[in-house]
Amino acid sequence: MKFLVDQDLASTIRVSDKLLPAMAYMSDEFTAAFASVEFKQGNLAREAGAAAAFSKDDGLPFDVVINCAALTKYGQSEEVYEENVKALTVTCANMAATTKVGIFIEVSTAQVYSGGKKASNEESKVKPWTLLATKKLDAERALAGIAGLHYVVVRPAIVYGPGDKQGLVPRLVIAAVYAKIKEPMKLLWTGKLRLNTVHVEDVVAALWHLANTKPTSGTVFNLADKSDTTQGSLSELLSPLFGIDSEYVGSVLSSFAKLNMTSVTDDVNEKHMEPWAAMCTEAGISNTPLTPYLDKELLYNNDTSVDGNAIEATGFAYKHPAVTEESLRTLLQSYIDRKLFPAGFMK
Repeated sequence: MKFLVDQDLASTIRVSDKLLPAMAYMSDEFTAAFASVEFKQGNLAREAGAAAAFSKDDGLPFDVVINCAALTKYGQSEEVYEENVKALTVTCANMAATTKVGIFIEVSTAQVYSGGKKASNEESKVKPWTLLATKKLDAERALAGIAGLHYVVVRPAIVYGPGDKQGLVPRLVIAAVYAKIKEPMKLLWTGKLRLNTVHVEDVVAALWHLANTKPTSGTVFNLADKSDTTQGSLSELLSPLFGIDSEYVGSVLSSFAKLNMTSVTDDVNEKHMEPWAAMCTEAGISNTPLTPYLDKELLYNNDTSVDGNAIEATGFAYKHPAVTEESLRTLLQSYIDRKLFPAGFMK
């Protein structure tokens, strides 16, 4: 949205969501940009909500619809994801076809791939390793059966940058916790675990690029930067950022964790949540969307390994080739400035 407003790329911009903008923890610059768009609150999983979102006074269809709307929280039931991921996408896509939208762009996830070490391209085996991704893939497949729908699917790696709450930020929060308790940050598995990334500014630029180039309906594009980000490379950025050391628990404990992930996840979250709550209380922070809590699905030894090169053949170019310490520092500072992250832990 901000990308479109800043560059004056569209005559009409409409955003529809169940969540009110005032509840979205937007920064001042995003709030200012949002003042230039039309907002309609509604449940897009329901036909009435989707119909209101797609309705225009002039009766003309939207040229572009980008579906970023879906539940992104992990650890929910299959029924919850069925409604808030798959059904939502299908309802909106049907409405797009009915109103003859120019192109419908579905934002899916790279978690639909098998989670192996080899970088997945768009033709690679799909084997979702989170329940959320399972429903995302179901939604992708449903789009192919909607007559009259011109659609494209993007599968981003871990998205970070301004506004990130669930991409890299939980790891930053955890690093701050270890700075608080003055212990080395202990990690499962090894530093080779792939956590491939893509900056949110590249994601939004790619979406607009596809909206204008309008690839063949049904085309899929991965989005990932060039850095092949790993757990180890992220730790190398977090160590100087917070003045902490990182170490791995070793193969024996990692193997134990693999067999007892629910118990291990409970222990990990308990270790992190109590200090985080204390840090926020001491900083006078009563409410924040940021948390060190990790669902067990995200702690499994599954690689997010993504080949994002194919979209470049269409003329797109990434502007953020790698995660940097400065990009993480800027991200955290924005939350510190809004009193959503306790100050004093970044070096």
